[in-house]
Amino acid sequence: MEMMTITSENRDEVNQFISSHWFSTSMVVRGKVVDMTELDGFVVYDSKEIIGLVTYRVEGHECEIMSMDSLKEKQGIGTSLVKKVIEKAKSLGCTRLKLITTNDNIYALKFYQKLGFDMTNLYRNALDLSRKLKPSIPLTGNFDIPLKHEIEFELNLE
Repeated sequence: MEMMTITSENRDEVNQFISSHWFSTSMVVRGKVVDMTELDGFVVYDSKEIIGLVTYRVEGHECEIMSMDSLKEKQGIGTSLVKKVIEKAKSLGCTRLKLITTNDNIYALKFYQKLGFDMTNLYRNALDLSRKLKPSIPLTGNFDIPLKHEIEFELNLE
Protein backbone atom coordinates (compact mmCIF):
# COMPACT_ATOMS: atom_id res chain seq x y z
CA MET A 1 0.00 0.00 0.00
CA GLU A 2 1.14 3.50 -0.82
CA MET A 3 -0.25 6.86 0.34
CA MET A 4 -0.05 9.88 -1.94
CA THR A 5 -1.28 13.46 -1.97
CA ILE A 6 -4.04 14.33 -4.43
CA THR A 7 -2.29 16.06 -7.34
CA SER A 8 -3.09 17.11 -10.89
CA GLU A 9 -1.70 13.74 -12.02
CA ASN A 10 -4.22 11.64 -10.07
CA ARG A 11 -7.10 14.14 -9.85
CA ASP A 12 -9.19 12.55 -12.63
CA GLU A 13 -8.87 9.11 -11.04
CA VAL A 14 -9.75 10.56 -7.61
CA ASN A 15 -12.78 12.37 -9.06
CA GLN A 16 -13.99 9.11 -10.63
CA PHE A 17 -13.57 7.37 -7.27
CA ILE A 18 -15.52 10.15 -5.51
CA SER A 19 -18.28 10.01 -8.09
CA SER A 20 -18.63 6.24 -7.84
CA HIS A 21 -18.63 6.15 -4.02
CA TRP A 22 -20.56 9.36 -3.29
CA PHE A 23 -22.82 9.22 -6.42
CA SER A 24 -21.70 12.73 -7.35
CA THR A 25 -18.72 15.06 -7.03
CA SER A 26 -20.79 17.56 -5.08
CA MET A 27 -21.54 17.23 -1.39
CA VAL A 28 -23.94 19.19 0.77
CA VAL A 29 -22.76 20.01 4.29
CA ARG A 30 -24.49 22.43 6.64
CA GLY A 31 -26.67 23.71 3.82
CA LYS A 32 -23.83 24.46 1.42
CA VAL A 33 -22.80 22.66 -1.76
CA VAL A 34 -19.12 21.70 -1.82
CA ASP A 35 -17.32 20.82 -5.07
CA MET A 36 -15.27 17.79 -4.09
CA THR A 37 -13.18 18.00 -7.27
CA GLU A 38 -11.36 20.98 -5.78
CA LEU A 39 -10.56 19.55 -2.34
CA ASP A 40 -7.13 18.61 -1.09
CA GLY A 41 -6.54 15.16 0.29
CA PHE A 42 -4.66 11.90 0.43
CA VAL A 43 -5.13 8.66 -1.48
CA VAL A 44 -4.11 5.12 -0.55
CA TYR A 45 -3.30 2.79 -3.44
CA ASP A 46 -2.92 -0.97 -3.52
CA SER A 47 -1.56 -2.25 -6.84
CA LYS A 48 -2.44 1.07 -8.52
CA GLU A 49 -6.05 0.83 -7.33
CA ILE A 50 -7.54 3.35 -4.89
CA ILE A 51 -8.50 1.64 -1.64
CA GLY A 52 -8.68 4.72 0.59
CA LEU A 53 -9.32 8.43 0.22
CA VAL A 54 -9.69 11.41 2.53
CA THR A 55 -10.50 14.94 1.41
CA TYR A 56 -10.34 18.09 3.49
CA ARG A 57 -10.49 21.86 3.35
CA VAL A 58 -8.85 24.53 5.49
CA GLU A 59 -10.46 27.83 6.47
CA GLY A 60 -8.44 30.01 8.83
CA HIS A 61 -7.29 27.90 11.77
CA GLU A 62 -9.84 25.17 11.13
CA CYS A 63 -9.47 22.04 9.02
CA GLU A 64 -12.54 20.05 8.01
CA ILE A 65 -12.54 16.47 6.77
CA MET A 66 -15.04 16.42 3.93
CA SER A 67 -14.96 12.75 2.93
CA MET A 68 -13.32 9.57 4.12
CA ASP A 69 -13.40 6.20 2.41
CA SER A 70 -11.62 2.98 3.25
CA LEU A 71 -12.46 0.01 1.07
CA LYS A 72 -10.63 -2.54 3.23
CA GLU A 73 -11.82 -2.58 6.81
CA LYS A 74 -9.65 -3.23 9.85
CA GLN A 75 -6.33 -2.63 8.06
CA GLY A 76 -5.55 0.82 9.44
CA ILE A 77 -6.22 2.64 6.17
CA GLY A 78 -8.79 5.05 7.59
CA THR A 79 -6.72 5.68 10.70
CA SER A 80 -3.60 6.42 8.67
CA LEU A 81 -5.53 8.81 6.41
CA VAL A 82 -6.98 10.74 9.36
CA LYS A 83 -3.57 10.88 11.04
CA LYS A 84 -2.12 12.30 7.82
CA VAL A 85 -4.79 15.03 7.80
CA ILE A 86 -4.03 15.79 11.46
CA GLU A 87 -0.34 16.12 10.60
CA LYS A 88 -1.11 18.38 7.62
CA ALA A 89 -3.56 20.53 9.59
CA LYS A 90 -1.03 21.09 12.36
CA SER A 91 1.64 22.03 9.81
CA LEU A 92 -0.76 24.65 8.41
CA GLY A 93 -1.35 26.13 11.87
CA CYS A 94 -4.83 24.72 12.37
CA THR A 95 -6.03 24.46 15.96
CA ARG A 96 -9.16 22.42 15.28
CA LEU A 97 -10.06 19.49 13.04
CA LYS A 98 -13.74 18.91 12.46
CA LEU A 99 -16.05 16.80 10.36
CA ILE A 100 -19.73 16.19 9.89
CA THR A 101 -21.38 12.84 9.37
CA THR A 102 -24.97 11.70 9.26
CA ASN A 103 -27.00 9.95 11.94
CA ASP A 104 -27.01 6.64 10.04
CA ASN A 105 -23.22 6.39 9.79
CA ILE A 106 -22.72 4.08 12.77
CA TYR A 107 -19.23 3.09 11.65
CA ALA A 108 -18.10 6.72 11.49
CA LEU A 109 -19.61 7.47 14.90
CA LYS A 110 -17.53 4.65 16.39
CA PHE A 111 -14.40 5.32 14.31
CA TYR A 112 -13.99 9.01 15.07
CA GLN A 113 -14.69 8.63 18.79
CA LYS A 114 -12.03 5.92 19.01
CA LEU A 115 -9.59 8.39 17.41
CA GLY A 116 -10.29 10.97 20.11
CA PHE A 117 -12.87 13.16 18.36
CA ASP A 118 -15.74 14.56 20.42
CA MET A 119 -19.34 15.04 19.29
CA THR A 120 -19.93 18.76 19.48
CA ASN A 121 -23.18 19.47 17.64
CA LEU A 122 -26.32 17.77 16.43
CA TYR A 123 -28.02 19.54 13.55
CA ARG A 124 -31.56 18.20 13.71
CA ASN A 125 -33.30 17.56 10.39
CA ALA A 126 -30.38 19.11 8.47
CA LEU A 127 -30.87 16.64 5.63
CA ASP A 128 -34.24 18.24 4.80
CA LEU A 129 -32.37 21.38 3.67
CA SER A 130 -29.62 19.32 2.03
CA ARG A 131 -32.17 17.45 -0.11
CA LYS A 132 -33.44 20.78 -1.45
CA LEU A 133 -29.92 21.45 -2.76
CA LYS A 134 -29.21 17.83 -3.74
CA PRO A 135 -32.44 15.86 -4.28
CA SER A 136 -30.52 12.61 -4.85
CA ILE A 137 -29.80 12.28 -1.11
CA PRO A 138 -31.80 9.20 -0.07
CA LEU A 139 -34.41 9.16 2.68
CA THR A 140 -32.85 6.15 4.38
CA GLY A 141 -29.22 5.30 4.91
CA ASN A 142 -27.18 2.50 6.45
CA PHE A 143 -29.20 -0.19 8.24
CA ASP A 144 -32.40 1.40 6.85
CA ILE A 145 -32.06 4.23 9.37
CA PRO A 146 -33.99 7.36 8.34
CA LEU A 147 -31.38 9.84 7.11
CA LYS A 148 -32.23 13.05 8.98
CA HIS A 149 -29.49 14.66 11.04
CA GLU A 150 -25.90 15.85 10.78
CA ILE A 151 -23.53 15.21 13.67
CA GLU A 152 -20.41 17.34 14.08
CA PHE A 153 -17.20 16.00 15.57
CA GLU A 154 -14.08 17.91 16.48
CA LEU A 155 -10.54 17.24 17.60
CA ASN A 156 -8.54 19.93 19.37
CA LEU A 157 -5.11 20.19 17.72
CA GLU A 158 -3.47 22.48 20.28
